[in-house]
Amino acid sequence: MPVRAHTRPHPARAAALLPWWALALPALAFAALLMLIMNPSDAHAASGDPALALLVEHARRLVAH
Repeated sequence: MPVRAHTRPHPARAAALLPWWALALPALAFAALLMLIMNPSDAHAASGDPALALLVEHARRLVAH
């Protein structure tokens, strides 16, 4: 007697079952980290390579326009 394998009927429905915060929280965290990178004047303890600071400042100006 053959045994039927139990499979999911609609694997594409898994994405529809995600709660709203499952996408909102990572997007919010990404935006917060991006804002921290884009504003290097708030990083008082960081003393990095000046070329990196110039690159970030240039990227910030490009995004602002």
